[in-house]
Amino acid sequence: MAAPAPTNRKFLGRLSLPERQYIADALRTETVGGILLLVAAVAALVWANTPLSDSYESVSDFHIGPAALGLDLSIQHWAADGLLAVFFFVAGIELKRELVAGELRDPKAAALPVIAALCGMAAPALVYVLVNAVGNGSMDGWAVPTATDIAFALAVLAVIGTSLPSALRAFLLTLAVVDDLFAILIIAIFFTSDLNFAALGGAVAGLVVFWVLLRKEVRGWYVYVPLALVIWGLMYNSGVHATIAGVAMGLMLRCTTREGEKHSPGEHIEHLVRPISAGLAVPLFALFSAGVSISGGAIHDVFTQPVTLGVVLGLVVGKAIGIFGGTWLAARFTKAELNPDLAWPDVFAVATLAGIGFTVSLLIGELAFAGDEVLTDEVKAAVLIGSLIAAVLASVLLKLRVRRYQALVSDEERDDDHDGIPDIYEQDNPAYHLRMAEIYEKKAAEHRERAQLAGAPRDGADRPA
Repeated sequence: MAAPAPTNRKFLGRLSLPERQYIADALRTETVGGILLLVAAVAALVWANTPLSDSYESVSDFHIGPAALGLDLSIQHWAADGLLAVFFFVAGIELKRELVAGELRDPKAAALPVIAALCGMAAPALVYVLVNAVGNGSMDGWAVPTATDIAFALAVLAVIGTSLPSALRAFLLTLAVVDDLFAILIIAIFFTSDLNFAALGGAVAGLVVFWVLLRKEVRGWYVYVPLALVIWGLMYNSGVHATIAGVAMGLMLRCTTREGEKHSPGEHIEHLVRPISAGLAVPLFALFSAGVSISGGAIHDVFTQPVTLGVVLGLVVGKAIGIFGGTWLAARFTKAELNPDLAWPDVFAVATLAGIGFTVSLLIGELAFAGDEVLTDEVKAAVLIGSLIAAVLASVLLKLRVRRYQALVSDEERDDDHDGIPDIYEQDNPAYHLRMAEIYEKKAAEHRERAQLAGAPRDGADRPA
């Protein structure tokens, strides 16, 4: 008896229908947020490079908040530590969902995108280290080019008018989720100042209360929002970066559905908070973080100083090589076959698009060079320039395959029987084929009737002899 042929897993294969719908909804919000983010970044650059630049600095440095609680912070500080906590709260929910119900729940299926993401973080850091080792630069910014900004990447896709097939969009989202996880770890481990153990203990106690309330299924935003603010304030005063509080609370939410539930509590809360994160928190952070002076001399410095050149090359070269190389090697050693509808150049284009490292890269740049305003601004300029170059290169590569993507997206969205489910997911459903047969029979009858009418002689017309 012959042994059964091995069944190799498909890399970038078709998603399940629920997963496809979730990703489509999530990325739709992120796309709108990404466009707002792009507008905010441009507004910041215009504001900081016109005669109004003094007002930009005045607003950014304006302090507000209760000093007695250690929260007398500048507007820029509130944006980085406060608003981004909302962004990382959503990231925590995304990560939890991916681990329990998404692409990362199956270790075998998760191995390839996780390896790709890890290589996509290690390679930019290595590029940065090599450039600064050769140029005698600072090693403090090694983590700056490691992050991917999913919202900015989606904004680029929206601007160039390219819609990726769902498998590529899911791959990009998974990369960004894993990126966020390791960015959180980097911030927690490498950018924690002197610890205030009393405040840290209070934050941990608050998180325990938050967890207990969730397990007891206590409901009401008026319970959780004040508690979250207290936890955030204690975390900020502990010396641990305050965004870690957002991640921790996001990870505590239940992201699996129970009987009778259409959506899990985590998905429901994410649906409510994601628009606030993508549409308000992240764009405001960009507005008060991306405002750096961009002149001919500043651009020249970006490409001549080891720190800034390392950031640019890390984003543009390191990200593309790391993600593509890690993906190709992982697929080869795990014998995962690439979806025949796609090609390796598609993976390289997405890897290049992942070189857009805006939000988290700006945050890490501020943390890495805190106290050196000049170098901080230069690193921010490098992040902007590197992200722009990656966006342009990715746009060119994606445009080369745009017709293929349009055909794949059209196939994914076709719903000829109008039942709300794409036809591609119903090929094994007999009821679907019966509905289609009925539709085609009606169309056939209509065409026969039209053929008879078209062939019937008109009044007054000459009849054949």
